[in-house]
Amino acid sequence: MSEPRSWLFVPADSEKKIAKALQSEADAVIFDLEDSVAPSQKAAARDILKNLPKQSNGPQWWVRVNPLGSEFHKDDLTLIGSAYVHGIVLPKAESGADVVQLAHRTGNIPIHAIVTETAASLFGLLSYRSPSTTLAAMSWGAEDLSAALGASSKYDESGELSFTYKLARSLCLAGAMAAGVQPVDGVFADFRDEEGLRKESEAARREGFTGKLAIHPAQVAVINAAFTPSAADIAHAEAIVAAFEAHPDAGVLSVDGKMVDRPHLVQAKRTLERALK
Repeated sequence: MSEPRSWLFVPADSEKKIAKALQSEADAVIFDLEDSVAPSQKAAARDILKNLPKQSNGPQWWVRVNPLGSEFHKDDLTLIGSAYVHGIVLPKAESGADVVQLAHRTGNIPIHAIVTETAASLFGLLSYRSPSTTLAAMSWGAEDLSAALGASSKYDESGELSFTYKLARSLCLAGAMAAGVQPVDGVFADFRDEEGLRKESEAARREGFTGKLAIHPAQVAVINAAFTPSAADIAHAEAIVAAFEAHPDAGVLSVDGKMVDRPHLVQAKRTLERALK
């Protein structure tokens, strides 16, 4: 299963919004049973998902269930096997043990864990390196974390994310790479600010993220473009790979007038892998 560039959230209790999401160019649609669905509507939302017609193509289908320990969690898991879903999004994960617990309940279905939504979660990012789970992706979230910390704002006086949330983001990236799973950047809340989304998405790609969460179909095209290697990126990566293939014993080589070493080769191969997806 290829790594999605764009992960689009949609409330699972809105058939109209679901239809729009499935018609979008999102690589993955996350049917949300948690934050965007009121407690009184969760049963109806599950019924909607159970009755969605299967698609032969289009985006991957993922379901964000309610957290472990929630009164709704067990009922959410009844969708697995009866609904055409690729995987589960687990919110408010605090450690790899939560993923292991969910994997024991759900079998081999892939899991995407949102790993920075509680205070305790920031201390467990290395614990996701478990070979016994079906963990496929890790993403981070600032909204729930700011509420958990009692913050009045997650931004500093300059309008940038405060240090705590930058730390959470970086820990998610490092934790995902340590676990060997896809690192997915968090949401950009202002879906009308296309330029802001583009800058944030491109910055995330430069740092090492390979996908991003979206909250509106209008964000999908910008995210997909940001996480798709350009023709220049591909050509440069191919040149690095070719240079090392021609000189397999070299540690450092000159490519396009710049010195490159083995870490550049690793990155070049990753770029070419993403270009093929």
